[in-house]
Amino acid sequence: MTRIHKIEGWIALFVVLVLTAIAVALIGWQRPVTLRGAVLVQDSDPRKQLPIGGVAIFAGDLAPSGTTTDSSGLFELKLRKPIRRGHPIVLDFRHPQYRPLELDEYVTNQLYVVHLVPISVDPAPKNQPEVKVANIRVRYTVKGKTDQNVGSAVKTFEIENKGNVLCKGQSPCSPDGKWKAAVGSATLDAGAGNQFRNARASCIAGPCPFTRIEADHFSEGGQVITVSARDWSDTATFVLEAEVFRPMASQMERWSYPVILGEGLSFTLPSAAGSVTIEADVDGQTIIFPMGPSLFLSWASCDSAVNPDRGRVYRCTAKPGYRFQ
Repeated sequence: MTRIHKIEGWIALFVVLVLTAIAVALIGWQRPVTLRGAVLVQDSDPRKQLPIGGVAIFAGDLAPSGTTTDSSGLFELKLRKPIRRGHPIVLDFRHPQYRPLELDEYVTNQLYVVHLVPISVDPAPKNQPEVKVANIRVRYTVKGKTDQNVGSAVKTFEIENKGNVLCKGQSPCSPDGKWKAAVGSATLDAGAGNQFRNARASCIAGPCPFTRIEADHFSEGGQVITVSARDWSDTATFVLEAEVFRPMASQMERWSYPVILGEGLSFTLPSAAGSVTIEADVDGQTIIFPMGPSLFLSWASCDSAVNPDRGRVYRCTAKPGYRFQ
């Protein structure tokens, strides 16, 4: 291969590499970019930096439709194409209860954490002090199953036999094989949907020392229980008895106590929680507040979100004129 041919080969390879780099750059240029972040309350105490839902976010012509934060403060702002990373962008955050914020940033793949300053609320007049909300607790119910005792069942049975009769190898016999014996049994049925509990069987009359329980099909309970016994003396009387239980669905009451940090209140409930109410002492008077689908409280603004474990987190902020204690 001549020197000229080698040079031409190197030039061709260089051109291919340049074109490949340009194609990769163009593909990256055309790929949609989504900015992700969270909006929190501005506070020097990290525990009081509560998430802010309902914040409207715009980025001018780069994101004409804008977006809104959810109850956890999360936002995802999809930018129009083509936008390259490193491009300057102005993010505009708006919420009626917080000061507006214009943030000069650059398009990157970082997570944006933005803090908004609450709009100061005029203090209550001196003759109208803040109402204290204290001893806050959350009551809710969960569905469960309980076994309810609906009665008991008793059955007696006799085993007829004559004592002091030699067995002579004719079964049944006494345990030592010497005396003629007899075997009897009894059965109890609790009925469909019911179960026996605490079942027991005993000899209650006759020569009980010369008897024994032959087969135990009752102590573990169930809908139908059976006992059999052996008697190798005179006639004996036995009793089989048990308590009857029926499985029943019920609403079990549970309690939760929220975490209060400044003007924020938070609590979580399991996914099966229902009939949620908040009990609180408002200005010294205990009041029950149902938490309906709108999450309306006269003394707080609330929202909720579902966690990955399907539990639900509630966040509330005290309304003007009220203070958590």
